[in-house]
Amino acid sequence: MRSDLPAVAERTVAEIIVEVPSYADAFAGKMGQKIGNAVELALGGFLELATAGTGADPGTPIGPALAAAYDLGRGEARSGRSMDALLGAYRVGARVSWREMSGTAVAAGLSVEQLARFAELVFAFIDQLSAASVAGHADELATTGRVRQRYLERLAGLLLTGAAPEDLTAAAERADWAPPRTLTAVLLPEGRVRGAMVSLDGRTLRTTDDIPDPAGAGS
Repeated sequence: MRSDLPAVAERTVAEIIVEVPSYADAFAGKMGQKIGNAVELALGGFLELATAGTGADPGTPIGPALAAAYDLGRGEARSGRSMDALLGAYRVGARVSWREMSGTAVAAGLSVEQLARFAELVFAFIDQLSAASVAGHADELATTGRVRQRYLERLAGLLLTGAAPEDLTAAAERADWAPPRTLTAVLLPEGRVRGAMVSLDGRTLRTTDDIPDPAGAGS
């Protein structure tokens, strides 16, 4: 099985492209090489786990594969994609890998009981990879959201203090914020801000920083 890993990884990637069309472009160039390497790493990690002694730490052989799955999840979030395509790719990968490796296992003379245990390990491993990618995707979205929120708050502060137009333009671009035609500033007690935001336009900016003299800010 170890000697077949590159070929199995290649066939797995080829079938993912066919069955998960949204990945056709993602497999081109460097990204394709990265995903292909992750597939081979995952298969190798699985074989290490499957052949490890009973006293071995089960997390050790698959640690690199789980780290790669986590990174794939973060990459999906950075690309603006949901987890649907990646989870679909995992399902295809599990099926293709099982088909390829079980054929080798049968040819090697594994018993029915051993083959059943092997299948159990395959699908438990895919569940772990999926969970790692979901965690990576969620963490990336949370990080991106926090960063953008800080940019938006900084933009609100610049608007209220009458910053130079070029500084406002740069801050708006950094926050990915499209300016409306007009702006209205509203001062509220901090305890009422969250409730008010529910009813306001999604582009509404907020800041909790102290503004020295809002009435004196530029228009």
